[in-house]
Amino acid sequence: MPRATKVRALFALAILAMSTYIAATVPPRLGLDLRGGTQIVLETRDSPTAKADRDATDRTLEVLRGRVDALGVSEPTLVRSGERRIIVELPGVQDPRRAAEVLGRTAQLTFHPVVDVVDPTGAPTTPDAEGRQVLPDESGRMLKLDASRMSGADVDRARALLDPAGGSWHVTLDLRGRGERAWAELTADAACAPSGSPARRVAIALDDRVVSSPQVEQSVRCGTGILGGTTRITGDFDKREARELALLINGGALPVPVETVEHRTVGPTLGERAVEAAMWAAIIGAALTALFIVCVYRLLGVLAALALVGYGLIAYAALVGVGATLTLPGLAGFVLAVGMAVDANVLVFERAREEYLARTAPALRPSLTRGFRNAFGAVADSNVTTLIAAGLLFFLATGPVRGFGVTLGIGVLASMVSALVVTRVLAEFAVTRAAVRRRPRISGIAHAGRVREWLGRRDPNLMRHRRRMMAVSGVLALGMAVSGVAVRGVDFGVEFTGGRLVEYATTQAVDPDRARAALADAGFPKAVVQASGDHELTVRTGKPTEAEEARITATVVELGHGAEKVRDEFVGPSLGKELRLKATIALGVVLATQMAYLAVRFRWTFGVAAVVAMAHDVLIVVGAFAWLGRTVDAVFLAALLTVIGYSVNDSVVVFDRIRELRRTPGERSLARIADTAVFQTLPRTVNTGSGALFVLIALAVLGGDSLADFALALLIGVVAGTVSTVTVATPAAVALESRTTPTPPRTPRPQSSPDHHSGRASRPGHTPHDNGARI
Repeated sequence: MPRATKVRALFALAILAMSTYIAATVPPRLGLDLRGGTQIVLETRDSPTAKADRDATDRTLEVLRGRVDALGVSEPTLVRSGERRIIVELPGVQDPRRAAEVLGRTAQLTFHPVVDVVDPTGAPTTPDAEGRQVLPDESGRMLKLDASRMSGADVDRARALLDPAGGSWHVTLDLRGRGERAWAELTADAACAPSGSPARRVAIALDDRVVSSPQVEQSVRCGTGILGGTTRITGDFDKREARELALLINGGALPVPVETVEHRTVGPTLGERAVEAAMWAAIIGAALTALFIVCVYRLLGVLAALALVGYGLIAYAALVGVGATLTLPGLAGFVLAVGMAVDANVLVFERAREEYLARTAPALRPSLTRGFRNAFGAVADSNVTTLIAAGLLFFLATGPVRGFGVTLGIGVLASMVSALVVTRVLAEFAVTRAAVRRRPRISGIAHAGRVREWLGRRDPNLMRHRRRMMAVSGVLALGMAVSGVAVRGVDFGVEFTGGRLVEYATTQAVDPDRARAALADAGFPKAVVQASGDHELTVRTGKPTEAEEARITATVVELGHGAEKVRDEFVGPSLGKELRLKATIALGVVLATQMAYLAVRFRWTFGVAAVVAMAHDVLIVVGAFAWLGRTVDAVFLAALLTVIGYSVNDSVVVFDRIRELRRTPGERSLARIADTAVFQTLPRTVNTGSGALFVLIALAVLGGDSLADFALALLIGVVAGTVSTVTVATPAAVALESRTTPTPPRTPRPQSSPDHHSGRASRPGHTPHDNGARI
């Protein structure tokens, strides 16, 4: 065995052993969409006394961390995102509104002398120059308060206690130091007012609302006040409210106010179903893909299928090893990368077939070696373009979609290790066996294959019709997109429009039209209702109040004879506008980045041609989704960016072959070279596309409603990308190169036999329509 093969074998064994150890010892970190829970995105706001800068957001984060810890949530996550946003993940919490109220309250506790009771129809006011303001109390009265004399910082501890005599809950405050003295002075002044006078009260306000305004008892002496540093807040509290108030006081006030700009809640049953569906899709999709490559490549196909198992192990170990959070779109990325792992194998095997068939005395081992060596450039280029899309998804996307970028990127890297190391070690060992050398056809590379045999009976001359192909493709893409958007419109998801989306699991099937009519009668004529499955109903509205949300839920429960809320999402209008802008920027950045990479690796003309093909594919997918009435949301954006990566991937393989053929001796037009490149790489395109389609169909059929639209967008995109490589990218590259590359002068050659079409000597490769740019 050659030394290089031994080194690769040891490296493969080390990678697989390490991956096995990590996979067995490190548990996966599941996202909230898989294990259930609530994610809340808070944004800090400027206050009259403080600016919401990075430092204020960090201090707010620490206060929130204390509140979450006091709530007793298992394994919470709190991180700052940007300068003013905080992402809070609460596994197992199924009431997002209540969680947002507890976390989002400023909890600014203040103690005021009461001046008077004012007109109850008045409105609360902000403090005037003397610090006086009007606030409502717990009974609805409007109290005119003097300037604050104490704050929550003077409270040592707050405790929720049950009064044994009255059976009511209250919050006891233990004061300390300056607070103890200030409380004595405050109650000493109030004790000087006559009995029954509003001025004999002390108001305790929380976030500009009086939560308690006890009257100082007659036994308290004027000028002395209440000593001992203890008081309590009474009110109509239940156990939970009293504990939450104590939690807020103990946690301290937020340095700046916060606003909930987004929250998402997923029930545990929905997460379990999603994991199970994705796993079945992965198993069946991978099995069908493996069966396909075994049928096409025989023995090497069996070894590639074994390497796919190694890919799965390496990719999973890398994900858990780096601590990546596995989300539902991330699972889809993991499954999708199976098809990309097949792509690298197909590129190598097809190139090895070419090398074997081109030799007069072919041998398996040298052909396989040359196949790996000559296919490396195409494998690297095609994977880099996908990595660019994955990287931009990570940096520009948010939430679960960001996890898709991480999983896709790791999957691409793992697929390269699987194909270029694991598969190579197995294949080189197999083709050197005596039984295989005696019967080389069982290897899978010693015969042309059906696609190549079919192509061998045809004379490729596609580029003669390049203008017609580009025109037809352009009209179809523009027509589908424009007509779909104009006639049906684009159904933007809640991420882009803002609003509330709630998914219910109903006991009985509910017709969407009937639900739409019932919700309109309940006061929600603009509610968007969609059915996903027989017993699942999704309702999308604006930002309903608590009472309005209760009416919506009651309507669905009545229609479905019972219903359970399994998913709840809210996106504020400002965040929705921001996400739309980010989506547009992401598409623009992806197109520009891919064009720049191709311009560096090939020529700028190839980069422009690839971008034109990408735009074609995007228009096809958007138009198809508009006509089908599917939702365009963040997951769709992830699919669209992946389609762009796949489109470039396909074009790069053809461009790489064109570049290689241009370096070979002989005078041929670029159009004829492009025809040859398309037909030489067509077996790879068909086989890779088929492998990807098996995976995507499995995801679409078995992946559940959460992944159906994602898989559908990729299915449409893969087909469009495969076609556009031949009908848009390659013809556009030929057209641009023909305009920008000067035609070199002809050098006279000895005439051999007359060319009856032109009167010139015939040459190898010359045809009557050979009129493209000369190289």
